[in-house]
Amino acid sequence: MIIGIPKEIMQNENRVAALPETVEKFKKLGFDVMVETNAGQGAFASDDKYLASGATIAKDAAQVFNSSDIILKVKEPLFNDEYNTHEIDMLKEDQILVTFLHPAAPSNHADVTKMMEKKITAFTMDGIPRISRAQRMDPLTSMSAITGYKSIIMAAAHFPKFIPMIGTSIGMIKPANIIVLGTGVVGLQAIATGKRLGGVVKAVDIRPDAKKDAESLGVKVTGFDVPPEVAVGEGGYAKALSKEWLEQEREYLAPQVAKSDIVVLSALVPGEVAPLLITKQMVESMKPGSVVIDVSIDQGGNCEITDPGIETVHNGVYICGIKNIPGSLPIHSSWLYANNLYYFIENLFKDKTVSDFDMTDEIIKQSLVTYKGKLHHEGTRKAMGLSDN
Repeated sequence: MIIGIPKEIMQNENRVAALPETVEKFKKLGFDVMVETNAGQGAFASDDKYLASGATIAKDAAQVFNSSDIILKVKEPLFNDEYNTHEIDMLKEDQILVTFLHPAAPSNHADVTKMMEKKITAFTMDGIPRISRAQRMDPLTSMSAITGYKSIIMAAAHFPKFIPMIGTSIGMIKPANIIVLGTGVVGLQAIATGKRLGGVVKAVDIRPDAKKDAESLGVKVTGFDVPPEVAVGEGGYAKALSKEWLEQEREYLAPQVAKSDIVVLSALVPGEVAPLLITKQMVESMKPGSVVIDVSIDQGGNCEITDPGIETVHNGVYICGIKNIPGSLPIHSSWLYANNLYYFIENLFKDKTVSDFDMTDEIIKQSLVTYKGKLHHEGTRKAMGLSDN
C-alpha cells in the first residue's frame, strides 16, 4: 500500500503530515510512501531528506492523489487553485483519508456529505478519544499546547497597548486584562503565557477539576455553578450543555467580557460543535482595540461573529478566526503531528488488512467519519440532525 503526502494548500499552513523520520517508520511497517515535491519545505524538510528516508518524490499533488491508497493530511480538504478543483474531487472511491476534518462544524457538513457520496473512507484526527492507549495518537493535545501558547503571542501582536504594567516618566500604565474561556490544554498554555507577558489573567471553566488545574497556575478561576453531571462528560472532558444552561453561562460571561482587553476562546466539546459563548452584543460591549482569539473555530467557534479562517474587526475589536495556528510553529508542530499520525496508522492496520476495520476498537470507531457511503461520526450525525444508524 502507498501512503501519499500532499503539500498543504491552506494559506500560511507550513506543517506537513509526515517527516523523513516517520517515513522510515512507515517503511518498516511495510508501506511505500510518496511525498509531493516541497511538501516539507515549510517545516525545513527537504526532498533530499525524504528520498534518503526511502520516500518517492511526486512531481505534483495529482500524482500523489492518483497513486496513493492512503492520503495523510494536516488540514481538511480545500479547493486547489492549481488544478481548479477541490481536493475531495481528487480523491477516489475507497481511498482512505486521514486528517483534521472537524466534521461536526457546520462549515464542513457539505464536504462530509460529498465524501460520503464518493464513498471515501475518512478518519478525523480530532476524533481520537482521550484514553491512555491513544495518548501518543492524540493531536488535539499536542497541537493544543502550541495553540494556547501562540494565541497569546498573536493577541499581543494585535493589541494596541502594553500587556504588562509599565512604569513611565508620565505615570504607570496598567496591565491588560486577559480572560481565558476553557482551561483544557489550550487554556492552560494561554494562561501561563499571558502571565509570563505580565497580563492580569482570569480563567473561566465550569468543570471542578479544570478549575483546579488553572488555579495551580496562580490565576483567579471563576465559573457559575453547574452540577458536575451536567458539565462533565466521559474522561473529565466538557459535556454539551442544554440551551438553558448555555444561556445562563452567556449571562454570567457578559460583564466579564466587557471588562476584558484580550479574550481567548478555547471551550470545546469533543466531537461536537463548539458552544456559542460570546454573542455579537458582547463583542460590541468591549473597548475598541480589544482582541478576541477564537481558537475553537475549527469546531464552529465560541464567538457568534467569528469568520472561519479570517481575521476581522468589528466595532473596533479584532477577532481572529485563523484555523491553523499550530502551522505558525511548523517544526515542532509537524514533528508532533507526524508522529501522532504514524501511531494512528500503526493501530489502524494492526491486523495488516484493509478488507475491514476493527470497529470494536474505540480509537477507530470514534475517529471514523465516512465509510462505504455512510456517515459514522456520532457528533456529526447529531449536528446534521440525522438519526442513529
